[in-house]
Amino acid sequence: MIESSQVEVSTSLLAAVADPIRWQLISQLSEEKRCVCQLRTEPEIPANLLSYHLKVLREAGLIVGTRRGRWIDYQLTDDAMDRLHAALPVPDSRACGCAVDPEPALAGARQ
Repeated sequence: MIESSQVEVSTSLLAAVADPIRWQLISQLSEEKRCVCQLRTEPEIPANLLSYHLKVLREAGLIVGTRRGRWIDYQLTDDAMDRLHAALPVPDSRACGCAVDPEPALAGARQ
């Protein structure tokens, strides 16, 4: 059984990246450090909304910003991907004795 505090931490972390805009930002920052002026989203969003999404990711402890003059460079924290991976539930195949599909299809994917 998973402890409720672990569930709360995991769900709040996953909620931070559940937004499509924030997912795009995490994806871009997983490639390399970027200046805020280099971050692009589809659809484009105004600067104040970009700032809000970056704040959510900072508060979740997934990114950090470093001031460089009037610009801010953002990058993933060293443990961001590990924490996201750890937040995902891992099926316990021993719990029910059923086989686990090694390559589950994405929800809604056509086969």
